[in-house]
Amino acid sequence: MTEVLFRADPYLRETPARVLRAGPEGIVLDRTVFYPTGGGQPGDTGVIAWEGGEIAIPAAVKGAAPDEVVHPVAEGAALPPEGAEVVARIDWETRHRHMRVHTALHLLSVVIPLPVTGGAIGTEKGRLDFDMPEAPEDKDALEAELNRLIAADHPVSEEWITDAELEANPGLVKTMAVKPPMGQGRVRLVRIGAGEGTIDLQPCGGTHVRSTAEIGEVRLGKVEKKGKQNRRVNLLLV
Repeated sequence: MTEVLFRADPYLRETPARVLRAGPEGIVLDRTVFYPTGGGQPGDTGVIAWEGGEIAIPAAVKGAAPDEVVHPVAEGAALPPEGAEVVARIDWETRHRHMRVHTALHLLSVVIPLPVTGGAIGTEKGRLDFDMPEAPEDKDALEAELNRLIAADHPVSEEWITDAELEANPGLVKTMAVKPPMGQGRVRLVRIGAGEGTIDLQPCGGTHVRSTAEIGEVRLGKVEKKGKQNRRVNLLLV
């Protein structure tokens, strides 16, 4: 099991760590700042460095055990020995753009209050698919409202509830096809706003900015038809 530091502090860019396992499938550390691919968010890239060596890490992935993060490596690459002390360092610019897009997509689900059927996050843009039989009548109005919420500088925070509490509040889950991970006793919620000023609260395991103003201005791209009931709404960082 890996101590996942990005959950408590998504702004942490590097950490000292110890190698638990290293092989062709990748490197497993006792702690990491690398977010593994999941929930529509790409895994972090970066490097793992140790005395006498450094290795590039493409997108980190989830391991077989809960909270295990695997740092993949190129075939034939020189690996640090088991037990070695290393530094794990992410590509911060890429991570931060993922954080901005991810938080913006949460807000997109506020201005379009329909069930979400899919989504994806990138460095320049993201998208959500909605259970939406017809395209929005006024995309410009949606874009204006989205940017108004961003500029309002709402705080973004996290909290935890039990599996039972989530089951008792199914309305917290906006996604139709993907359910939040359960079975470990608790589920992480991401809140935008505070108290009575909360504008969004939903289960999410990804990384987010501290406040909506950090997202910056966005624009809505194409609205694509993806089936009889589905519309894909694209969002781009400006």
